[in-house]
Amino acid sequence: MNAVLKPSPQAEMLSVDHIDTFYGETQVLFDVSLQVGAGEVVALLGPNGAGKTTTLRSILGLTQANKGAIRFDGQDITHAPTHEIAQAGMGWVPDDRRIFPTLTVARNLAIARKNTRFRKWSQKECFEIFSAMEYLMHRECENLSGGEMQMVAISRALLGSPGLVLFDEPSQGLAPKVVQDVMKTITRLKTEGIAVLVVEQNVQSALQVADRVYVMDHGKIVHDGPAADLRNDAALRLHLLGV
Repeated sequence: MNAVLKPSPQAEMLSVDHIDTFYGETQVLFDVSLQVGAGEVVALLGPNGAGKTTTLRSILGLTQANKGAIRFDGQDITHAPTHEIAQAGMGWVPDDRRIFPTLTVARNLAIARKNTRFRKWSQKECFEIFSAMEYLMHRECENLSGGEMQMVAISRALLGSPGLVLFDEPSQGLAPKVVQDVMKTITRLKTEGIAVLVVEQNVQSALQVADRVYVMDHGKIVHDGPAADLRNDAALRLHLLGV
């Protein structure tokens, strides 16, 4: 297994610099900046409507930033189309899974493969993480449970050979055991040198796996620092997140 890559300016995988994003004439993000290093797990926390998912959408090019710059793996992707960003090695696990419901698990995984500069993942490795999935390969995805769909969504992201994976509410609607498996997967990505940016309402789960944290409110970053600060300071956690 590869050694953990410590974040450094040379190993910076994602840099979001002072972006503003609008939906129509309504501004949603205000001067948002964040960074994620290779082999680093960064959590993006905050209340509903704070702008977390819009930040992910801006990074992915789904809702392009009106101002500022976004760099991935050293390349400016601020105005790049989403499919080119994905081909460059950015994986995404959306909150609604977005797997093809009428296709089998095997077919969903087969069409996810990409050739990037990052290391390739095999189906066998995905089965090692989610052992139940090996027995679901010929089942149509519309017949899967929420937890099974999440297994497919994460495996699909891994088979795309990512250097960075964005997770949007990965524990949403899942049983506690499945949430544990998801968080273990995020920790494994870190050991493989893969960068992770995770949006998560389950603050305790996020803080268990994150190295650093950004907190958003009303479209702005209102706090950033080591995850340990929030793990160990109940007063700060209550002030920033109400938990």
